[in-house]
Amino acid sequence: MSDHLLLGRKGERVAQQYLEDKGYQVLAANWRFSRAEIDLVVKKENLLVFVEVKTRSSVSARFGRPEDAVNAHKVKHLGEAAAAYMRAHNYQWMFRFDIIGVRMNHSGRYTIRHLEDAFFPGL
Repeated sequence: MSDHLLLGRKGERVAQQYLEDKGYQVLAANWRFSRAEIDLVVKKENLLVFVEVKTRSSVSARFGRPEDAVNAHKVKHLGEAAAAYMRAHNYQWMFRFDIIGVRMNHSGRYTIRHLEDAFFPGL
């Protein structure tokens, strides 16, 4: 597996632990629909949350914040995947889309930026 994929997987594990520590229940990780993948599907109380995790190394800081990499194309695919997830699980209640940006340095230290209700596909 390439370095950037390994870094991404580490970031997803960090984000998952962060959410669990905040009281979220992880329902799925790397849930796939067609060409889209939802990094984490979590639930807290009656709220379903679709989470996109973006990870960058401290070396790649010149490329901007990790969360800035979620573009309109990605939002569209996440919306389609989320709709498929809700159909597959017959879910019809409250939901939102979050982004978690993880910046990790070479020694494994990291910072997390959690953007709740970061976007809504189609709007």
